[in-house]
Amino acid sequence: MLIIGSHVGFKKDTQLLGSLNEAMSYGANTFMFYTGAPQNTARYPIDNELTLKAIKLMEDSDIDYSKVIVHAPYIINLANDSDLDKYNFSIQFLQEEVKRCSLLGIKYMVLHPGSHVGVGIEKGISNIANGINAILNNTDVVILLETMAGKGTEIGSKLEEIKAIIDLVDNKEQIGVCLDTCHLSDAGYDINKFDEFLKMFDEIIGLDKIHCVHINDSKNDNGSHKDRHENFGFGKIGFDTLMNIVYNSKLVNVPKILETPYVEKTFPPYKYEIEMIKSKKFDNDLINKIKSGQ
Repeated sequence: MLIIGSHVGFKKDTQLLGSLNEAMSYGANTFMFYTGAPQNTARYPIDNELTLKAIKLMEDSDIDYSKVIVHAPYIINLANDSDLDKYNFSIQFLQEEVKRCSLLGIKYMVLHPGSHVGVGIEKGISNIANGINAILNNTDVVILLETMAGKGTEIGSKLEEIKAIIDLVDNKEQIGVCLDTCHLSDAGYDINKFDEFLKMFDEIIGLDKIHCVHINDSKNDNGSHKDRHENFGFGKIGFDTLMNIVYNSKLVNVPKILETPYVEKTFPPYKYEIEMIKSKKFDNDLINKIKSGQ
């Protein structure tokens, strides 16, 4: 069965139940969310009653709760320790986010590995692993390292860098990978030959470590290292390549998550993109339909 959804909101008054309802309105059977604003540290308490209502609705709707994903705030940077106060704050803040995942019953949290900002790739990798080891001490949450585009001093645009981090993590059962199609292409991987990429991934890291795929098109040419997402099928990766990834038999039980941009920064595309993906037919007029709400 296709497990597909998108990024959705998580609001103070509705929390997980609101996230679920938004996802279901798009025709999704999974979803991803931040537990608070990704650009700051303001957080409100988890409402257990809303969580239980959401879990019950998922059970009634045949939605596998174990495939729902949380994304860590992008202000966290475990790779740079030149300012120890900021480094330790990133660890502490991520620990709190992991606790929130546990309260919500979420198994997987996607994490950007971070940017070394001058300390070097090797030191950055060590910093990331040390931070993750500290975080995973008292939790059953699995952290998924996201493949990155390689913008600036980002770590994680090469599979070997992801592998190096995993090698330094003590509890291998609690570390995995989230593939991002836009990032992979922008990093220089030829995902037009996705089976060959998966073979390479299996040799370097192991396919069993893939627990989430962000299915985003890219505004950029292969190898551009820019990280600018485009709507599904309307970018430089293209519909056919993305569909081959979505329906790849080696990833059949892995949730696929859309992080494509709102059309004109106003109109969410996910309902329409999910319908197009399910129909397996590219709709060249999709953007106009999204804007008109057809």
